[in-house]
Amino acid sequence: VCRRPVAPLRWRERGCAMADAKRLYYLDNLRVALTMLLVAHHVGQAYGPTGGSWPIQEAARSAILGPLFTIDRSFFMSLFFLISGYFSAASYDAKGGWPFVRGRLLRLGLPILVWALLMIPLQIFVFGAPGGGMKAWPIDVGHLWFLEHLLLFSLFYALWRTIRRNHHPSAFQAPRLPRTWAILLFAVLLAAASGLIRIPFPIDRWVYLLGFFRVMFADVPRDLSFFVLGLIAYRRQWLTGFSSRAGRAWLAVAVLLASLVAVYDLGLSDRFPIGEPAWGVLYVTWESLFCCAACIGLLVLFRDRVNGHGWLARALAKSQFAAYIIHVPVILAFQYAVLDLAIPPLAKFTLVTAVSIPATFAAAYAVRKPLHL
Repeated sequence: VCRRPVAPLRWRERGCAMADAKRLYYLDNLRVALTMLLVAHHVGQAYGPTGGSWPIQEAARSAILGPLFTIDRSFFMSLFFLISGYFSAASYDAKGGWPFVRGRLLRLGLPILVWALLMIPLQIFVFGAPGGGMKAWPIDVGHLWFLEHLLLFSLFYALWRTIRRNHHPSAFQAPRLPRTWAILLFAVLLAAASGLIRIPFPIDRWVYLLGFFRVMFADVPRDLSFFVLGLIAYRRQWLTGFSSRAGRAWLAVAVLLASLVAVYDLGLSDRFPIGEPAWGVLYVTWESLFCCAACIGLLVLFRDRVNGHGWLARALAKSQFAAYIIHVPVILAFQYAVLDLAIPPLAKFTLVTAVSIPATFAAAYAVRKPLHL
């Protein structure tokens, strides 16, 4: 993405671009890790007190999965959006307006359309229409809501770049990192926006705009803002600018915050209950700060420690997008296979996760070329 900028680069800028391109392996590896976490998250929908809905629901639940899902849902999709924003800015610089839009429509819009067409017969013959009849029946794209949102965000970004076509930003600017106080202020403002929108739209309340656009408004402020942060991070070289020391500090903050919520959820919540609205304020503040700390810490950690790209890493990276799309039916197949297995729910979660992750990526690797994913 760094080899064809909009305007010619001076020799120093070309060197910077090539250096940055060599460091992008860690973003591939991070997306693979996040996809594996997503697989585990959806496996746990059947075995833990995770909230939301899932086709397979086991009667026995493992309480320890509760804080695990509180932690991962608080950052991993927003980190996906941040990385996607980074690559969206790079892609637009490399391709220009219409090729960028056409590429987004094909890569994101086509899987959404195909998945929706596959879901229609399942809704008719398996799940059944809701009480409101066909007029109240949305086309459920399930987990591909992420692609819907990403497509919309990308199209608005392309529109914004078109409106500002007389403004030609250089592909790379001198690093301008946000100060600690700015990150904390952003977290506070994000918490306020998320808290306000969750009054009418709490977590796990999904809305279908126009009958097909799946939105959980509770997370829109966080996901949208992190997509925008990805755009800014590309322009200002945030991903390469953060020092290793700063990354370790933010990762330590994230681990501390995660430990606090786990300890409270598993050991202290019954003895020291916190009622509303105090709990809502504390939770949304914790979530926003944790998301910021985890995203910075993991980006720097993978940049410094997980930046290799052997044959396995290349295969996983090439299959990551397809794995995201097809992982749900793979999980459901294994969950159905162990329905009658008499073992504790945590053991089932571990077993199904252990087989679903390699099976998903193996299937993705097999189908990505025929399906052009």
